[in-house]
Amino acid sequence: MTRPEFEHIAAQLRQRVLKVGLDFFGNKEDAEDATQETMVQLWRYCEHIDAERNVEALAVKVAKNCCVSMYRRQQRQANVVNIDQQTLKQQESSNSPQEQLEAKDTQRMLSEALDLLKPRERQLFEMRQIESLSVEEVSGQTGIPKTSVIAMVSAARKKVFTELTRRMKQ
Repeated sequence: MTRPEFEHIAAQLRQRVLKVGLDFFGNKEDAEDATQETMVQLWRYCEHIDAERNVEALAVKVAKNCCVSMYRRQQRQANVVNIDQQTLKQQESSNSPQEQLEAKDTQRMLSEALDLLKPRERQLFEMRQIESLSVEEVSGQTGIPKTSVIAMVSAARKKVFTELTRRMKQ
């Protein structure tokens, strides 16, 4: 399918995809986000889509996958916020100023180690380690081949580990 062909049917597809998002999330804001993500993915790969096939069915399938990925991200982020709040409460309730200082120092060292990564390495590292996305999800969202994602995340982990080890020995 050519880009002009895709542009011709994009408005129809968008309406169908938006309905999938509304049915899945039940609110317009998340549905719009899922629709936007779906349309970007379809646009990115439209030249590989066979125009003879049912493009609407493909759009619905991609939309469902985007909705599931968004839902998982939202759940992970909610869990991270809960964990961070629990950590803060533990630090606040801790009687030992030493423990509070150590926790802050560890967080600072981790932030500094992450700052040493290249922007793309950091993005992939955070997607895998913090957002807990699968290699396939990271590859799909970034357009980077799975093998490259694996290699780049592994290299980023090694850099972070090496830097943390170096800082802890000081």
